[in-house]
Amino acid sequence: MAKTDDLILFAQVVEQGSFSKVAELNSLTNSVVSKRIARLEEDLGVQLLYRTTRKLTVSEAGKVLYQGAKNVKQAAVEAIDAVYGYGESVTGHVKMSVPTISGDLLLADAVAEFCSMHPGLTVDMSLENLFVDLVEDGYDLVIRTGYLEDSSLIARHILDSQWVICAAPAYIASVGKPVTPEDLVNHNCLQYAYQTTGASEWEFKGDNGNYIVKVAGNFSTDNAAALRKAALGGYGLAYVPRCLVYQDFLEGDLIDVFPKRVGKKLGIYAVYPFTRQPPQKIRLLIEHIRERYLAMRECF
Repeated sequence: MAKTDDLILFAQVVEQGSFSKVAELNSLTNSVVSKRIARLEEDLGVQLLYRTTRKLTVSEAGKVLYQGAKNVKQAAVEAIDAVYGYGESVTGHVKMSVPTISGDLLLADAVAEFCSMHPGLTVDMSLENLFVDLVEDGYDLVIRTGYLEDSSLIARHILDSQWVICAAPAYIASVGKPVTPEDLVNHNCLQYAYQTTGASEWEFKGDNGNYIVKVAGNFSTDNAAALRKAALGGYGLAYVPRCLVYQDFLEGDLIDVFPKRVGKKLGIYAVYPFTRQPPQKIRLLIEHIRERYLAMRECF
């Protein structure tokens, strides 16, 4: 059975392209690195690297193993990052950007609490739905919902945000409740304009995978709070993240029209610029935010 530390060492060799560089990073000798890679090859019964005097070449089997080994390495880094520096002081300044929904519901309180825990720290938190440029605009940390495409950034997944379709009891009493997603074409669908997938394309779970129903309505907005207000007023059906209306469900002010049938789910990520070792204050702030999100996971 391959040892985890050998998998991590192998991932480093592939990334560095050199036994000597990996030996230096880990305070080992070249011969120890070579022996551990040889042991890994022996355990697996395959050749992972072709070594010449000039360069290292990764075999096909090595390329396959690397995909899993780098995940092991990243998990180990994140586990260490999560607790690194807990006993040290946290000072300085953090500039961060968060989505309006998360900022209003949770993050403002969580970040303010973190500041109170660390008196030497100041945080400037901007609430906006724009995809800011972390490097160009000088942000230390951004909370994003959706997908990450920029490889120059590091993202830590926090949790997934489930979307729902909801309406006020007054709307249901007046117009009726849609029985199937296809019934939505006969309803006034209030639309959230801030969606990369399209405000009028609502996603559902089907027997053969997710599918889209095209909807229409007389009101759209790029502000989630305004959309919630319109739904609470009984003016139509809204397609929103569950965390926005979770309390309204509990109090009966809004009804979950298609429980467990909505297909849209987006990841919430903590994103920061690529560095070998992010500052301690960023690591600890991310972990604090993550703990607060997980404590309220039923809302999401």
